[in-house]
Amino acid sequence: MKDVKCECGHVNPHGTVLCEACGKELIVQSTTEQLIDMRYEGSARRSQTYNKTIIDKIWNFFSSVKVGVWLIIITLIASSLGTILPQEMYIDLPPDVYYEQEYGWFGKLYYQLGFNNLYSSWWYLVLIAMIGISLVICSLDRVVPLYKALKAQRVTRHEGFLKRQRVFGVNESASESDFSIVKKHLQERRYNIREENGDILAEKGRFSRWGPYVNHVGLIIFLFGGMLRFIPGMYVNEDLWVREGETAVVPETDGKFYLQNNKFILEHYDKNKDKTFEKAIDKAGEVVKNYQSNVVLYKRVGENLPGEKPTLKKVEDYKVRVNLPLTYEGYSVFQASFRNELNKMSFGLTNKKTNQSMGELTVDLRDPKMKYDLGKGYSVEILNYFPDFEFADNGEPTTKSRVPNNPAFVFRMVTPDKPKGETSFVAIKQTIEPFGDNQYKMSFNGIETTNVSGFIVRKDSTLWVIIIGGIIFMIGVIQGAYWNHRRIWLQNKNGEVWIAAHTNKNWYGLKREIEGVLADTNLKMPIDQTQLEESDKGGV
Repeated sequence: MKDVKCECGHVNPHGTVLCEACGKELIVQSTTEQLIDMRYEGSARRSQTYNKTIIDKIWNFFSSVKVGVWLIIITLIASSLGTILPQEMYIDLPPDVYYEQEYGWFGKLYYQLGFNNLYSSWWYLVLIAMIGISLVICSLDRVVPLYKALKAQRVTRHEGFLKRQRVFGVNESASESDFSIVKKHLQERRYNIREENGDILAEKGRFSRWGPYVNHVGLIIFLFGGMLRFIPGMYVNEDLWVREGETAVVPETDGKFYLQNNKFILEHYDKNKDKTFEKAIDKAGEVVKNYQSNVVLYKRVGENLPGEKPTLKKVEDYKVRVNLPLTYEGYSVFQASFRNELNKMSFGLTNKKTNQSMGELTVDLRDPKMKYDLGKGYSVEILNYFPDFEFADNGEPTTKSRVPNNPAFVFRMVTPDKPKGETSFVAIKQTIEPFGDNQYKMSFNGIETTNVSGFIVRKDSTLWVIIIGGIIFMIGVIQGAYWNHRRIWLQNKNGEVWIAAHTNKNWYGLKREIEGVLADTNLKMPIDQTQLEESDKGGV
């Protein structure tokens, strides 16, 4: 593709509609009566010039505004699908069990389609990346030729360029004092004035033309910051459950930090003391005043071998409350929730006929022993343990999770008169003797519970990127919304003075400004040719 040389001597890239220097129409796209399309100064855009190679086709595809809009619409629809049911990160059960159990066939389909982990799925990331590529190519396709065209523009413009501006007028003559007054008024209105052969080009607000592209840069940085969240270590948002008295490793820290939960505190408002909340307490029954976990943060010292107990160094004591997180080295630990969890269950081995107790045992539901010796030849073995018991579809007992929400046991009870033992299935409020009536039974004696604090561990190393992107985005919005690019040409043509003007928006404001510029002179106000066309149509 060869460059095109205009009669003014300027060499324009192939595909240029209006000469970058003088404005002469190089590719006739309309009749001489129609106004010139000044959207991109008639500059040559790559997407409208080249369409041969595969690179050209890819460039043209992503440079289309329609494609960008459709990509955004598809991404918004996909994002909304991820809000129909809870994402996998917010559930405790295995996803293949949870979705079907809670939402039936729809939940199962939702899981099979991969919507359970939508925002980190490969195809969702591809959509985000395609939006970013579209923004980059759209911007480059327009901003580079626009910049070159505005930079190359000359003061003296072609007659056809001036005649076909929206605001245009002809004066028979003008004195030097008129030109001096016009320049003075232009300077007062902060126009940049260029003169050439007695012609004047007054321009201001060119920077507003870059507003949409600054906007695009902000969006690209914003999207880049969002995608950084999927790089391990850049963004952490994990749940951490720690029982009272226990120490757990803080997730996503490679075992560097440990958190010990000394005590969980739940406080309610007292309507006798807190009169402000009296009506709310009467209505709701109880209103929580404070969720608090007294914790100790530890840091691992040195390295340890697999299975070796780590050496921990105390960092600090802290009282974690709602909206008052523990923060250290970029990590924040928030108090999110709590639960009261079954901890231990006590049973007694009892003779069913005499109701005599042969001994008692306490089962640690998190770490049960396999055998409990009660003495005098009596013992109890745990053959099977189901922390969260339910019956499977085939009728066999199974567990939904490892959390002891609904514990059930298969016991073997060994006694002097029953050395081979008797088998019993025991759950809460349920006992089954699968091999007939037993002589002995496991009677439920009591239960112990423990508080479990629910924390959210959060670290966001991408936030500053997202904030910068947002700030740049808003700068572009303000830049393009509150300023506009205005140009006024005063040209000497065959003894006459031609006045033309153009702006990218707010034509009313431009015309008012021209009235002020021409005040106190003998120059006539140019005409808005769109209004002239409308009046001609009305006359017809």
